[in-house]
Amino acid sequence: MRLFVGIPLAPAVIEELSAISVRLQSEGDGLRWSAPESWHITLQFLGNTPQYDCIVGRLRELRSAPVAIQLEGLGFFERAGVFFAGVGLTPELLALQECVTAATGECGFVPETRPYHPHITLARSKGKRVDGLRELKGRIHREPRFTGFVAEGFVLYESILGSKGSHYVMREQFRL
Repeated sequence: MRLFVGIPLAPAVIEELSAISVRLQSEGDGLRWSAPESWHITLQFLGNTPQYDCIVGRLRELRSAPVAIQLEGLGFFERAGVFFAGVGLTPELLALQECVTAATGECGFVPETRPYHPHITLARSKGKRVDGLRELKGRIHREPRFTGFVAEGFVLYESILGSKGSHYVMREQFRL
């Protein structure tokens, strides 16, 4: 199973991001736009693993208070060809992410060495084309304001690869 741990979004945030995505998409833009049902905030990517029972057991033991989430604006990971909505990195969100990586560490997972950069992927470049991202930047005229929400749980997702990208299935839910 190809797994990751993430925070699902509040319906109001999904509506706001959907409106932005619809407004910014254009025919033949060279981008693969993510479906709203796939939007989430990744806490840890685990990859292909047979460690399902260990992961679920350790995540069930995790204790944390609910976490306030605030989206911050739109951005680009140009080298990766990604358009995203940024998420404010609060001490509480970072603490939750560190708790998740500590819990999965007991199952043999090693946390990433890169700093945690929470975001919601809205679109990816198709192949090596980057002109779609450049054109998209030109269509963004103002930064949107987003509704905040409180994450009262997180999810263990399975990522299933397909010809049109990945789709995600909730395997386990955990309350904060």
